[in-house]
Amino acid sequence: MKKFLVAMLLIAPTLLFGQSTLEGTWRTNMDQSKLSQKPYVFSLVGGMYECSTCVPKINIKADGSDQPVTGQTYDTLSARVDTPGTVTFTGKKDGKTVFEQTRAVSADGNSLNLKTTSYSKMNDKSVQTEVTFARLAQGPSGADPSSGSWKINKLKESDEGLTTTYKWSGDALNMTQPTGQSYTAKLDGKDYPYKGSYSFDSVSLKRVDDHTIEATNKREGKVISVDTISIASDGKTLTEVVNNKQTDRTSTFVSEKQDYEAAK
Repeated sequence: MKKFLVAMLLIAPTLLFGQSTLEGTWRTNMDQSKLSQKPYVFSLVGGMYECSTCVPKINIKADGSDQPVTGQTYDTLSARVDTPGTVTFTGKKDGKTVFEQTRAVSADGNSLNLKTTSYSKMNDKSVQTEVTFARLAQGPSGADPSSGSWKINKLKESDEGLTTTYKWSGDALNMTQPTGQSYTAKLDGKDYPYKGSYSFDSVSLKRVDDHTIEATNKREGKVISVDTISIASDGKTLTEVVNNKQTDRTSTFVSEKQDYEAAK
């Protein structure tokens, strides 16, 4: 999905105020966050897997072999039916595994459980994600039970994918995550390198008002997401509205400030 989460930042009337409220480690509270309810639609029928809501759409042989795809964070995808209603996927980039995922349908066919391991580009850490979907519509006649239209019901993610640490370096902001993703960017609207991420390779930050900024994340020059990020008046809560420009999905993530001294 989080995926992984993009940069969170506050701009305050003075740099000193911005430093005191932003610096430290933030952890996303998924119970308070709201994920896009736009349906996900995919099917596996006649030995072919198709994701019609993926951008670009994906259509590959479901024979367990690596199949080429374009426009994704991975360049090959394999799909393998283990048993009816249980399917395993593996995405790779330049031969390196980006993620492994198992999808399993409930006995009544009304829910779908996705367990994903996403691998870091920069270190040996991985992120474990579990997503539960509720069925909206059945798949085509004769399709695997995992097929159909689904909406997200609940998401759980390991700490490596939920925490982000920020520190000022002069007038630039340094962001780091446990999985090795990082950037150092000024608040001038210019593109700066986003390191260690399969999702983004550049980021630009600009001020909206004293408590809000806009972060634009790109991959290969194309805008992937535009995020509106604000902080509560007590400096303890960050709210990030993520607008995925590829899929037209908008989700809201709420993060809580952790003990900075303990996190250093």
